Amino acid sequence: MTEVNILEEFTRKVESGELKYDWAKEVDWANAKIYDLSQPLSNLAPPFPTYPPFEFKWIKVLPEHGVQAQYIQGPLHIGTHFDGPLHFDPSGSDIGSIIVDYFIGPGVIVDISDVVGDLDIYTSDMVEEKLKSYNIQLKEYDILILHTGYHKYAWYQKKTADTIRYILKHPGPMKEFADWLIEKKIRWTGVDAVSQDHPLNTVIRRVRPDIVAEFEKKHGKSVDEVMPWPENYQLMHTYLFPKGILHVENMGGDLSKIVNRRCIIGCPPFKFQGGESAYCRCFAICSE
Repeated sequence: MTEVNILEEFTRKVESGELKYDWAKEVDWANAKIYDLSQPLSNLAPPFPTYPPFEFKWIKVLPEHGVQAQYIQGPLHIGTHFDGPLHFDPSGSDIGSIIVDYFIGPGVIVDISDVVGDLDIYTSDMVEEKLKSYNIQLKEYDILILHTGYHKYAWYQKKTADTIRYILKHPGPMKEFADWLIEKKIRWTGVDAVSQDHPLNTVIRRVRPDIVAEFEKKHGKSVDEVMPWPENYQLMHTYLFPKGILHVENMGGDLSKIVNRRCIIGCPPFKFQGGESAYCRCFAICSE
């Protein structure tokens, strides 16, 4: 039996005309509002551990050249960005080859901020309970955005910034959650944290033993017992990308204003041919 790839299946159904949306049923357009769900991108943003920083500089200025122009360099995994298949799947498509329909569609923003804290593990049950309590239906090929509340600790938040908590201690899932996404045929996910994976299912487990010790004190077990590798290592990337379920990281903006509701959600990246990922501008269109 051939393993289902959600991205390929979705693309095939859209291009064949089998999958169409009645957008008027998703949003009351006469009473709709657009919300910005993006974080700012700047050279002030701290990069993910082991990644270089984002940089920009002027290469032409008005007094000398009669025009203003800038040059940028840096990782694609900083600021609000869309991780593409090629990021962890050598046989995956580049992000510029994905149809634009994939990036925009109906979805749900679920608030789990009241049930997760530093280094916690979130589960499908947490999401299911929220959906049930707010009478929200999760549909096939939906987009699922998780509001953990951790974007309040991002570098640009003037009063609540805490980059240690934001980068090293945000909550994350295990394989159970990824399998649930496959079962539900979720198109892609988004999160208001630096990574979709638990920080200790990334390189942080190796480079920050003090965070490992804090996790083990909180959970009363070794991190290897709670989240054994390799099955949990970067699973939201290595396990899900070959199955066509991608994601957005570093969401924020007005996300807290539209939790526990259905909206039209979009995070279109720039059409980067050969790109493994790309910066994006996320938004939601919701009925007021």
